[in-house]
Amino acid sequence: MFGSKSSVTSAQVLDALKGVIDPDLHRNIVELGFVKNLEIDGSKVKFDVDLTTPACPVKEQLKEECERRVAALPGVKAVAVTMTATTTGRAFAGKVAMSGVRNVLAVASGKGGVGKSTTAVNLALALRERGAKVGLLDADVYGPSIPMMLGVQKRPQMTPEKKILPVVAHGLATMSMGYLSDDNTPVIWRGPMVSGLIQQFLGVVEWGELDYLVIDLPPGTGDIQLTLCQQAPLAGAIIVTTPQDVSLLDARKGLKMFEQVNVPVLGLVENMSFFICGHCHQRTEIFRHGGGQGESVRLGVPFLGEIPLDPEVVLGGDSGQPILLRNPKSAVAEAYRKVAGAMAAQLSIANAQAPAQNNVKLFWNAGSAAAGGGAAPGGGPKPSGHDHDHDHGHSHDSGHQHGPGCSHGH
Repeated sequence: MFGSKSSVTSAQVLDALKGVIDPDLHRNIVELGFVKNLEIDGSKVKFDVDLTTPACPVKEQLKEECERRVAALPGVKAVAVTMTATTTGRAFAGKVAMSGVRNVLAVASGKGGVGKSTTAVNLALALRERGAKVGLLDADVYGPSIPMMLGVQKRPQMTPEKKILPVVAHGLATMSMGYLSDDNTPVIWRGPMVSGLIQQFLGVVEWGELDYLVIDLPPGTGDIQLTLCQQAPLAGAIIVTTPQDVSLLDARKGLKMFEQVNVPVLGLVENMSFFICGHCHQRTEIFRHGGGQGESVRLGVPFLGEIPLDPEVVLGGDSGQPILLRNPKSAVAEAYRKVAGAMAAQLSIANAQAPAQNNVKLFWNAGSAAAGGGAAPGGGPKPSGHDHDHDHGHSHDSGHQHGPGCSHGH
């Protein structure tokens, strides 16, 4: 205690704060060790609440409850609560060492054209907006789109130690095959070459201190996805889908892949969920509605949120101004913020519950091949669950037509 004599004790303050429960971890903030730097000066009390992520979606509610409970103590006239964050991570065995990177997150989709890359970019920006240190790795070697979406096209630099320095764009540390190749030159590489490049992106790039490294995976469940699941210390994955059944079917395949390689799925995001007309303000559910939420219930994974369809998202992606920068007050930008907060919360839960992850071992399923599953190059059987016919292409969020009842012109 400091200054004049106090009528309240630190034990009383801590006892009051035991009533503040973290809604994700379901324990009180004192037991979790969140309360730091408690100081009492007469009738004034101040302390820090150090959360597990700067993107905590209930940060303000926790702060208000802390202030209310302590202010109710006899003799307390002023309460000052400072909300801080120390992003948690967890240990991985048998993975590529990524010193300084606390959490590696994969953004995946079962098929192309669902807005996965757009989602990855805006989630990374939303996390950074909350104060986190964030990196973005474009793992779509055959169709890299991150450089265009961020409006950056330059060669990365090398350190004297032969480390690759990431390209900084809008405060994000980024890396992409798009920085290393010409826009008009296709990447025609076999699987082992691509796997080698991905390993370099993980182990040779000098990512520095990051709270989150967001990896934009190519669509499908092919070589790149398996390489990352085997080599990268993936703390979790999110799956992007659209509401219609064909997208949900492929999303299930992506989820099963992550389950087989022991990567926790943090949740589903339903992109292009609905459209609000800017003229008549009517909501139109172009691709049906509720498919993502219903699928998350069936699969037993969290539903992280809905992203509406907005032409501004496409324009921003094509011009290098993602929607969080182009129109930060838009409904789409706010939706991405909510999804980022929900994702960060689920990651904190996963980190608190999960032990160190061992290296994943993948086995050839000779029985499936013999039953008609086909053969791998060289005559060997195909690995179980590995789709060699996945589409390496990608596209931005699709356009739209105005919903029924909207009679205006363009």
